[in-house]
Amino acid sequence: MPETLLQCRVDLPAGFRANDVLNFHRRDQQEVSERVEQAQMQKGVIWNGSPACLSIRFEESCATAQVTSDGVFASGDSALLLRRLKRMLGLNQPIDVFEQSYAGHSQLGAVVGRNSGLRVPQAITPFEAIVWAVIGQQISVSAAVSIRRRLIQMAGQQHSGGLWCHPEAEQLISQRMDDLRSAGLSTTKAATLIALSERVIEAPLPLESWADDTLPVDDIRNELLAIRGIGPWTVSYALLRGFGWLDGSLHGDVAVRRNLQTLLGKSEKLTEDETRRWLEEFSPWRALVAAHLWAMQSKSGY
Repeated sequence: MPETLLQCRVDLPAGFRANDVLNFHRRDQQEVSERVEQAQMQKGVIWNGSPACLSIRFEESCATAQVTSDGVFASGDSALLLRRLKRMLGLNQPIDVFEQSYAGHSQLGAVVGRNSGLRVPQAITPFEAIVWAVIGQQISVSAAVSIRRRLIQMAGQQHSGGLWCHPEAEQLISQRMDDLRSAGLSTTKAATLIALSERVIEAPLPLESWADDTLPVDDIRNELLAIRGIGPWTVSYALLRGFGWLDGSLHGDVAVRRNLQTLLGKSEKLTEDETRRWLEEFSPWRALVAAHLWAMQSKSGY
């Protein structure tokens, strides 16, 4: 019988904020593709073209991951699971250096202190992160979650355990424009996702390879910006959630500007340019600073 179970384990640093990861995957209360129960999460994923379920359980000092598949695994999948787990948990992010550098900052220091140990949870694949970034352009999180749910049910695959799996490029490219529109996507966003999928399949966008190698940020940025409908905010957010790059300037993010206004005690709304200039001081950590700003007024982390 082919093996249909894959598992691995990673040690967690002291004070690891497991709830940030769990809350990131708890965004959809209908639990169509992700399910969170106490210290464990399950997520529908497509693995080697087949529906699968990824489970991550947190203990005091470690996290264990397990994948059950309706298909079979390939050689190298154990190493791939370990890389993906570390990436999803943000374990490759050098947050200690950041916190030591800005613990005494006159404006940001108190925020960093309140959120000590904050990492940025990531999507399981860069493709999923980019799709989420495109869906979320200029709409509320709740609206984006609803559209994402419908897209997954329409274009994804369902694992035998019941969870739906986020579509890969091969599934998205086969969808008709009218079907994508019926999921709630605008014509522009639907066309953007089709163009993104085409580039992934035709191989100018080796997303998984980029994520596992030394991050070619300029190449990723240039390739993504060449796709109509993808702008600087989408690129910076995708680089953060899909690749763990902590220096994207998210000055166009409404919540970042709103919470920075609160932090600075300003009575008037901050412009994108004012936010961009304030964030420049914190390069190469601007996206991580944005995550701390998100966390200021978020019960679920960010």
